[in-house]
Amino acid sequence: MSGKLVVVFTTAGGGTAAIIKTMLEAAGIPAVTSQEGAGTAYGLTVGALGTVDILVPESRAAQAKALLAAMERGDLSEGGFGPAFDGPPPTKTPAG
Repeated sequence: MSGKLVVVFTTAGGGTAAIIKTMLEAAGIPAVTSQEGAGTAYGLTVGALGTVDILVPESRAAQAKALLAAMERGDLSEGGFGPAFDGPPPTKTPAG
């Protein structure tokens, strides 16, 4: 990832952060997480050392924030992010 990264979401603990990061990546938005080293080492999920920031490239921050807002409103449905975020349909590969 190149360019300036900006925080688009902050949560307590790595579990929720991993879900949010994966959701952003599934929508084609590169994302990384950042947590204080001691929080990571000790598995803290509360207080200042337990917070995890989710960062995306500055050029994708508006799209990420819109997706997160849709998630918080409950506007996302299973199987897609809606027309503003869905890319081309996945290609099917032969089983075998």
